[in-house]
Amino acid sequence: MSKINKVVLAYSGGLDTSIILKWLQDEYQCEVVTFTADIGQGEEVEPARAKAEAMGVKEIYIEDLQEEFVQNYVFPMFRANTIYEGEYLLGTSIARPLIAKRLIEIAAETGSDSISHGATGKGNDQVRFELGAYALNPDIHVIAPWREWDLNSREKLLAYAESHGIPIEKKHGQKSPYSMDANLLHISYEGGILENPWHEAEEGMWLHTVSPEQAPDVATYIELDFKNGDPIALNGETMTAATLLRALNKAGGDNGIGRLDIVENRYVGMKARGCYETPGGAILLKAHRAIESITLDREAAHLKDELMPRYAALIYNGYWWSPERHMLQAMIDLSQAAVNGKVRLKLYKGCVSVVGRESNTHSLFDENIATFEDDAGAYDQKDAEGFIKLNALRLRLAAKKSH
Repeated sequence: MSKINKVVLAYSGGLDTSIILKWLQDEYQCEVVTFTADIGQGEEVEPARAKAEAMGVKEIYIEDLQEEFVQNYVFPMFRANTIYEGEYLLGTSIARPLIAKRLIEIAAETGSDSISHGATGKGNDQVRFELGAYALNPDIHVIAPWREWDLNSREKLLAYAESHGIPIEKKHGQKSPYSMDANLLHISYEGGILENPWHEAEEGMWLHTVSPEQAPDVATYIELDFKNGDPIALNGETMTAATLLRALNKAGGDNGIGRLDIVENRYVGMKARGCYETPGGAILLKAHRAIESITLDREAAHLKDELMPRYAALIYNGYWWSPERHMLQAMIDLSQAAVNGKVRLKLYKGCVSVVGRESNTHSLFDENIATFEDDAGAYDQKDAEGFIKLNALRLRLAAKKSH
């Protein structure tokens, strides 16, 4: 392998990536560029600068990518009503393509020949980061320390940090026993007692939602305006993408909405139990399907539903930058041209209910035809007889042959 001269590290400033930073410097004798992305994880990212500077890093990137994350990744995914294996709203998965893109862009800006990440060799994130990186720069070199080093336990990591003078923050209170990943769309929990799928998650684990039992006894009503399939306003107030999702998270979290406990099939082959909180996403999914129900043609809607599991798997497995995802996205986006209007929702004790939907410009719902009252000749019910007989023809022929 040719010598590594400079590497861009996806760097949080936490213990693991601080160890990786020092390990890269020592193992590869290379210059390290750090990249810290704020995608709404709810933690201060600026302290990563001082930590990187203390370890001799000269080029430090700290970027607020929240608007780009929601507008260019979360919203396009929700146009497809995307869920993986019937439940998961892909909160971790959808963040990885953006981070991979910036890693590659920063590598080009800084003349780096490599990138590095802190994903383990057991999970999906290593696949997502690297498939994205190779799709955007086929010549990039990827360093995945968890697949190379022998620091495969917490004790070894701590010993390495102590021996190399890497500060270990002492925080007051009890450390969370879970492995967590957070961004503006969700927070995930893995490990600890969750590794036994029979054990119920502890109430104290959940950080972004109140329990449905403790949610208010009075329902919250909200209205979402959509344009071309994307939400643009909440309760009549136009908002940026990130601001709107943040407001939906607050409304959903206050009403106990968005908790999920699943066992999912990872791309690397194993089953894994994870718990997720996606309050704003749960509301958005319900609302988007509601506005599509009155603005989208029946067959177009059904085709989207048929293709959605494939689209979801592409995102989950790390193929956001693949030709097939681009093809599906073009079809999905084309279908959203008429998805304009307003949805009214009721939030109550963990449930999201659609209680109204309207589109002044693109509604395909015709009350004159759908009514159970006199339709004044808008629909001739006698036409249904021929329709039924034609569609029953093959069934009747088969039935005669079988008797």
